[in-house]
Amino acid sequence: MARATPPPSRTRRRRAGRPGTDQPDLRELLLDTAIAQFARHGIAATSLRAIAGAAAVTPALLHYYFGDKSRLTQALLDERLLPALGGLRAQLEQVGDDPLELMEGFARGITEIVTRHPWLPSLWVREVLSEDGVLREAMLLRGAPSLPQMLAQRFAAAQAAGRLNVDLDPRLLMVSLVGLTMFPLASAPVWRGVFGGGELDAGALLKHTLALLRRGTEPA
Repeated sequence: MARATPPPSRTRRRRAGRPGTDQPDLRELLLDTAIAQFARHGIAATSLRAIAGAAAVTPALLHYYFGDKSRLTQALLDERLLPALGGLRAQLEQVGDDPLELMEGFARGITEIVTRHPWLPSLWVREVLSEDGVLREAMLLRGAPSLPQMLAQRFAAAQAAGRLNVDLDPRLLMVSLVGLTMFPLASAPVWRGVFGGGELDAGALLKHTLALLRRGTEPA
């Protein structure tokens, strides 16, 4: 007796908001889009619907990957911001006791991070430095101060050994390093517009910063 032909399998209808199997990098794309929107408009002012619109997906798809905005913000911290800063600390821990090498390592490291993550300076100013910044408390609680504390301690040791200008405060030197790197990168669209400096890119800024550090931190 001939076997009965089985009925054709029906394609299972996927649930709303669930991604297809041909989009393995969609979560990364959505996170990158969210971070860009956060840096441009601020975390508090950016809705999930706005992020979904910028990524050309439905809000349901964004909800599928991240749930709500608090979990999306947590992903920003865990997968982008803290790893970047942690990687910089790990690099600087391998540098010797020369304070100039430490400062140059920090300046180069920040430049490299911003090259990979152009959103970082604006997000830092808006969400960490601002009094009402959404990321300020989280960054303080999650160990972000460990990098400046470590560098300040090493600068103090170098100063005690006579390798750093005695008029410098090791703690404020760390503040100056941030001011010489993060702030110029965050305000680049403004000062490039003022000076018409299309050639004033990150490389030119790094060269200028290193020259300042070499001349201003030598022992008196």
